[in-house]
Amino acid sequence: MGRFKFQIIMGSLLGLAFIAIMVLFLEVSKRDSSDGIVSGQVITTGQATIGGPFDLISHYGASVTDADFRGRHMLIFFGYSFCPDVCPLELQRMALVLDILDEARFDMERIQPLFISIDPERDSPEILSKYVPLFHPLLIGLTGSGEQIVEVATNYKVYYRRASDDLDYLMDHSSIVYFMGTEGEYLAHFTSFDSPEDMARRIQTLLE
Repeated sequence: MGRFKFQIIMGSLLGLAFIAIMVLFLEVSKRDSSDGIVSGQVITTGQATIGGPFDLISHYGASVTDADFRGRHMLIFFGYSFCPDVCPLELQRMALVLDILDEARFDMERIQPLFISIDPERDSPEILSKYVPLFHPLLIGLTGSGEQIVEVATNYKVYYRRASDDLDYLMDHSSIVYFMGTEGEYLAHFTSFDSPEDMARRIQTLLE
């Protein structure tokens, strides 16, 4: 096996291991709280250290901070527009959740879906403005400088790395949808094992 192939394989294995550790951490966070009550995917004390401030650029070209969404619940996914499989599937799943809630006559102004790019080198506001509307009219795409993305990804415990030095490179990244409270606090997360119906049901339960 060539050295280059070996490095790619090892890098992918390390990425998968990190993602597995993060999923385990989040699952434990759902069940364990020293002072609070845990119910399903909700930590009522909000003690999980997930989330934080951000200052990014929307796909409309406007400066956006976490404070702009106070009073609404953020439904957040981290990915990139050049992603060939995982990201489109997750964004479609988020769109289905929103459609289910809308059909149930849920007040959609209470939720703001966000797609935060982990590939700021390619995901400019112009690129996102063509990509994000393909999934849902309420979805807002966010990008920024490399430093800004590192900061928000760190706050949300999101793993990502460039998989190669090729021009058409892929990104290794975790695949978790976060549901945040009206003050930006962590409430729940969803993985690929959660169906859109389950996600919508849990969100409705949280907001009752």
